[in-house]
Amino acid sequence: MIKIEELVHAYIHSHCDFEKELVLTNYFQADWEADILIIDAEGCSHEIEIKLSKSDFKNDFKKSYINKETGEKFLKHDKISCGDYICNTFSFLLPMGMVDANLIPEHCGIIEFYHNVDTWETEFYPIRSAKKLHEDSYWSLNDKDLFIRKMALNLLQRKMEIKGKHEELIFKNPFDIKKTK
Repeated sequence: MIKIEELVHAYIHSHCDFEKELVLTNYFQADWEADILIIDAEGCSHEIEIKLSKSDFKNDFKKSYINKETGEKFLKHDKISCGDYICNTFSFLLPMGMVDANLIPEHCGIIEFYHNVDTWETEFYPIRSAKKLHEDSYWSLNDKDLFIRKMALNLLQRKMEIKGKHEELIFKNPFDIKKTK
């Protein structure tokens, strides 16, 4: 079975234009996480959620969040379907035939993949385009400067994490210290 990291790599390198799009993987923002987040030059954003099992897919519809300002609890897909979501479009990336397309809400795009274990090639098939949830630019809903600072911090954290795994550091990694508190 293909690992999720390999699937992400195969998808973004065959379907994303790094010259024109900002492509993030496992991106966390406030109370949600995107397996793949693509933001084009105009600020149109597309979240792609990867599901490799039926149970994982079903659980996505049980995810609930609490509005930090009002305390209101809501289901993720209720928020997506009414357009009160950060991303302009939302899609599922699933193994071929895992879920009947009729069981997936109309607002969700569907991309299926087939991974050939013999040749190690992965092919992607758009089954249904994602519906536009709202017209707001990602940058009108998010502070671009804060976004860039968070990305720079994330890059530094990952660099220190990788460096610490491969060589002994002579100073305490400040990011490890924060994790233990």
